[in-house]
Amino acid sequence: MTQVATSDELIQRKCAACEGGVLPCSLDLAREQIAHLANWQLDESGKSIRRSLRFRNFVQALGALNRIAELAEQEQHHPDLHLTGYRILTIDLTTHAVGGLSENDFILAAKIDRLISDAFPDAKPHS
Repeated sequence: MTQVATSDELIQRKCAACEGGVLPCSLDLAREQIAHLANWQLDESGKSIRRSLRFRNFVQALGALNRIAELAEQEQHHPDLHLTGYRILTIDLTTHAVGGLSENDFILAAKIDRLISDAFPDAKPHS
């Protein structure tokens, strides 16, 4: 990833196969890019991004988890998904093959944001 993209631009892209050998995003670039994904937080090291949501109930949270899993499989880029407290879903994105963030993480984050806003509009941010 060499330049910042808007959320709409990211949604139009497809995750690319990543076998490593590519440098992860710099911390400065990650900070600039995360500004276009308001629902996500960059970790202190700049190597991953996270979003946490609170759903109405367990069934809705599990439904969101499954929809995100389907999207991740289509994109061939897989987040860590954590369902806790029966209705809190936390999504962690990083590109293990590069040891940090790649464009794929931001693409999938933008697509997850769209999925959540379309299919689960009453989901609330959870800190």
